[in-house]
Amino acid sequence: MSTPTADLYDENEELVSVAEPMFADFGGNIAFSGPIATLKCYEDNSLVRKRLGEPGEGRVLVVDGGGSIRCALLGDKLAKLAVDNGWAGLVIFGCIRDSAVIAEMDLGVKALATVPRKSVKRDQGLEEIPVEFAGIRFQPGHFLYADEDGILIAPHALE
Repeated sequence: MSTPTADLYDENEELVSVAEPMFADFGGNIAFSGPIATLKCYEDNSLVRKRLGEPGEGRVLVVDGGGSIRCALLGDKLAKLAVDNGWAGLVIFGCIRDSAVIAEMDLGVKALATVPRKSVKRDQGLEEIPVEFAGIRFQPGHFLYADEDGILIAPHALE
């Protein structure tokens, strides 16, 4: 991503949605962008593993974890899977773990916080549905732009 989110906002104010500022940066790439893929899961990262095992093709996986801070939906092994399969990044409405290792990876990761507890594995959740958190709607196929200033969503590529 070459254009900062602040500039993208200024140039496309009527077109973009801005996420509420609640996320911290954990990945090695602070700025990242791409088409959105979505998951909705609560304290179960089975579908996160499944999706990150698929070709990412520069997409951003948006995970609605219900805002839970009780367990992590992403750790270093899944983050490495994301890097190996070409995902641009993840936005997680929940927690991650192994943050020191993830910080060294060529991956954008925004999440609420860190916690050492891993999630359960029940293969529960929904894929490729619109999800809503941080005051906006994340629609599969729309574009996400993220950097140190925050997250923007647009219905199509802006750059």
